[in-house]
Amino acid sequence: MPIQYDPEQEPYVALRTKALESLLIEKGLVTEEAVDEIIKYYEQDIGPLRGAQLVARAWVDPAFKQRLLHDSAAALAEFELPSSAPLVVIENTPTDHNVVVCTLCSCYPWMVLGLPPTWYKSFAYRSRVVIEPRAVLREFGLELDDEIDVHVWDSSADQRYLVLPERPPGTEHLSEQELANLVTRDTMIGVARAQAPKGVAAE
Repeated sequence: MPIQYDPEQEPYVALRTKALESLLIEKGLVTEEAVDEIIKYYEQDIGPLRGAQLVARAWVDPAFKQRLLHDSAAALAEFELPSSAPLVVIENTPTDHNVVVCTLCSCYPWMVLGLPPTWYKSFAYRSRVVIEPRAVLREFGLELDDEIDVHVWDSSADQRYLVLPERPPGTEHLSEQELANLVTRDTMIGVARAQAPKGVAAE
């Protein structure tokens, strides 16, 4: 993937955090394994899984979908999720595709997606996706037809965005949990599409 993480563009806070982590490990106050477990918890358990549950519920429950799109705080409350900043949920459709970025730093809806990927924080992604979104999406392996409009949403400390991906065709028989398994962090940022399980043919 051409979008690379440039350590020279790493925010001061992130560099300070890494230095503190190294010092704590060196003094034997924490282990590297413990740090990895905490990161895994936020990346996999707390983060994308919660967002995936929201998306799957929206796919099977039209009323919840409307709440998620128009009153995300209420929808989050139903899942007992916190909302540190207003969350706007934007829906992908056959004619419109949305992608999220934070051009100033790396504001991110951590309460539903966990920790942001390194490429999301990179200068290359933050600067290029607003100028040439189709080219950037192509580098992620997402090729969009020319007829599809691409919209880029710029997150901030005051407002975060989450993409509601399209439900894959041919998944009408899947349970809500099975649908949640199809939703990834990247689909909720907008750099990928949710895919039906192998062996499921689109109608």
